Amino acid sequence: MASPLTFDPSVVELFIALISGASLLIVPNPIKMMPLKLSAALFHRHRVTVLQATPTFLRRFGAQLKSTVLSASTSLRVLALGGEAFPALNVLRSWKGRENKTHVFNLYGITEVSSWATCYRIPEEVLSSDLRFDSPVPLGSPLLGTTVEVRDATGSAVLDGEGQVFIGGKERICFLDDEVIVPSNTMRETGDFVRVKDAEMFFLGRKDSQIKRHGKRLNIECVQQAAEGLCHVETCAVIWYQQKKLILFVVPKDNLARDTLKELQKHLPTYAIPDELVLIETLPFTLHGKIDVSELSKIYSNHLNSRRHDSKLSGAEELWERLQYLWKSLLSLPDDSPSISKDSLFLYSGGDSLKSLRFHDEIENLAGKAIPGLLEVILSSSIAQVYQHVLKAVFPSEDQMNHNTVKRTLTENSGGEFHGEHTQSKSRRYFNAAAGLVAFIALNRGNRMLSMTSPESLMNPFNAGQAGTKLRQASYSSAVTSNTMKYEVTENKSGKISPEIARKANEIGTRSVEQAPSEETLLKMPEKLILHVRWKSNMGKCVDASPLVIIPAMDDLSATVYVGSHSHTMQAIDLYSGKIKWERILGDRIESSACVSKCGNFIIVGCYNGLVYVLGSQNGEIHCIFTTEDAVKSSAVVHPSTGLVYIGSHDQHIYALDIYKKERVWKLHCEGGAVFSSPYLSILPDHLYVATLGGLLLAVNPDTGNKIWKSSCGKPLFSSPHCSEQYVCIGCVDGNVHCFSHSGEKVWQFSTSGPVFSSPCISSLIKQEIYFGSHDCFIYCCNMEGNLLWKFETSSSVYATPFVFHSHDLESETLLAATSTDGTVWVLNAKTGLVAGVEKLPGEVFSSPVVCGSKLVVGCRNDYVYCLDLCIAEKTRTTKMC
Repeated sequence: MASPLTFDPSVVELFIALISGASLLIVPNPIKMMPLKLSAALFHRHRVTVLQATPTFLRRFGAQLKSTVLSASTSLRVLALGGEAFPALNVLRSWKGRENKTHVFNLYGITEVSSWATCYRIPEEVLSSDLRFDSPVPLGSPLLGTTVEVRDATGSAVLDGEGQVFIGGKERICFLDDEVIVPSNTMRETGDFVRVKDAEMFFLGRKDSQIKRHGKRLNIECVQQAAEGLCHVETCAVIWYQQKKLILFVVPKDNLARDTLKELQKHLPTYAIPDELVLIETLPFTLHGKIDVSELSKIYSNHLNSRRHDSKLSGAEELWERLQYLWKSLLSLPDDSPSISKDSLFLYSGGDSLKSLRFHDEIENLAGKAIPGLLEVILSSSIAQVYQHVLKAVFPSEDQMNHNTVKRTLTENSGGEFHGEHTQSKSRRYFNAAAGLVAFIALNRGNRMLSMTSPESLMNPFNAGQAGTKLRQASYSSAVTSNTMKYEVTENKSGKISPEIARKANEIGTRSVEQAPSEETLLKMPEKLILHVRWKSNMGKCVDASPLVIIPAMDDLSATVYVGSHSHTMQAIDLYSGKIKWERILGDRIESSACVSKCGNFIIVGCYNGLVYVLGSQNGEIHCIFTTEDAVKSSAVVHPSTGLVYIGSHDQHIYALDIYKKERVWKLHCEGGAVFSSPYLSILPDHLYVATLGGLLLAVNPDTGNKIWKSSCGKPLFSSPHCSEQYVCIGCVDGNVHCFSHSGEKVWQFSTSGPVFSSPCISSLIKQEIYFGSHDCFIYCCNMEGNLLWKFETSSSVYATPFVFHSHDLESETLLAATSTDGTVWVLNAKTGLVAGVEKLPGEVFSSPVVCGSKLVVGCRNDYVYCLDLCIAEKTRTTKMC
């Protein structure tokens, strides 16, 4: 009798023994806690033949499992395991001694419906120690009088696929809680999920053991099974500590168990690797023989407190040593490997976003306090800069005193550039919208434009607009004019900018660009610009999404800015007045940019809750909602001919949606990880380009969802692809911008000194040059051959995508708008990289700017979205815009 009387299997154990005429061995609880004594009592003194237990109870026997419990000479005839997930077959084989003949059963059921409901006997050939294949173990067939069904989320029966188990019985009724009447054939929800295949059910996990970690759904029981299968692990358990950290507890077989996390990297995806390994002598159990999760949480909490007490930093030099140790540990480098170079970047050295988060947590544990801005420094800066950031937070008084001392211990690295070859250009193909559609132009980050022009309103693409907004003929790079106004500038904004930024703004010379411009070029420089805040709109929380600006063809309709924020809020704002036209609260954080439908009547935006919302562009009313399996941070793109909407999800799929029929046309698994970036639709050739956090760039048929080609960039792709007539380009966290032909051949790559999260902006205004930012604090301009034309040093890392524009209002050369993460908005001459204007916003900026005429719109992490007027600065400080 392994179960206490408070655990429902005890009823089965008691009455099965009595009706079979068998003896029932009841062992005192203290004996159950002593493996050697328990083994001796069960299998030497009393020769037990049938044992029903949880896998956790069985693991208590440790080394006695193979030598006694499941040895060749054991008295045990039947071993029935239930109450928890069945152990992996390779683990079960490791428990069985050679020539052992014990019959092993998998039992499944729930307390609410009379304990056991199904039973499966493991075939002897599967358990043979000579057979090394691994396969899942079915739950088995229903017991007499029991009905088992598998249903999906809609309540429909599942005959092939995944669903939740429901259990009931035609003649047997179980009363729960205060129930006094229960209809016959009542089916109870189990909270257990299974996969049905060939009429068999295979356990996937409980609802309460399903967690969401790093944007992925994860069953912690799978992590435990993988760890348990490692040869250095005696037994183990996994907990989701405070719903923040995945902790693996291991009872080790030998000293090599400390390498368990490294070994797990060979068997589990990155997002499933536990945050920390804790070695313990024995696992704590409940009275029911299951792992005591609350006790494990206490053990880990005590472990943290002890570690904080023991790991108090004595000074700056120890901090540097501990950072080196953590760096090597997280990147699986040997302890005796050379010291980390001061210029080493975590993402360059083999790290990824998940390891960066672990590095962040370990540093904060080491410091014993939260360190604002630390994750951004880890992702974008060298280990020396990480050290300086932590030093300022932990030892502010020692920062300057120890800087030079530690600096002398660091070594230096250098990097190079790679330039490829140029391919002959093809003719560009433009498109017109079908007749009868609302005419508009939609502007999004990186010069992405959707232009829908009805035949009756076609205009010359080079006509300047009159008062009011005018629409131009369809073109990806058309400039958009805006209505104009006169006002006086009474104060120079540069007084609010830091000295460093002011220096750069006033610096028209060789230091701000890679190569000094010629005298002829300087003569063509535009007038200096002043960036004046026209309006700002409070969105409640950080605005990381980039704005969408829609300019209607009708003169009596104003342009509208659509943007979302971390507060779950989506706003439609009048571009000129800043008045909120409508506001809609969605189900979770919004980080993706909105997209407009082909007809202009809807906007589409993804959300952290895994939903894609289709909202009325005029009123924000929900038209329909599409479901994905994970967070949607990708921005949608619409096909100008079919009207299909394409969007990626962290569930590793790209979706094609018909918002008019309210149905999903196709979805494609992208293999290479979550889709964070936005897809890009090429019209000629007709390709949809998709990038993944696994480093894959895929070309997909937008009509069918079939893969055309794929190429690996080796490191995560947070950047979105962008196309010219010849090429498709994308940035990578390895610091490179990769360029491919439309048939998938690698053409060239350009190297920067920091990860590239910025998406390339390709402009046809200036010979189709490529603009992008890097975490090395530079904005780059390359030609289509991959050669550097100029680069401009900003005041901090550049995460956002630049925007090229030419405004007749400003009577200037073609300009480039860009932002750096410290909140600085830069306007550069797009040909030379020289500063034309600059403004500092009061918060970090990860949103990409969008420019419409002389108005720049961008989100900020101070909870506001801003509209800035770009004004020509005259000597009289008076701006007159025609």
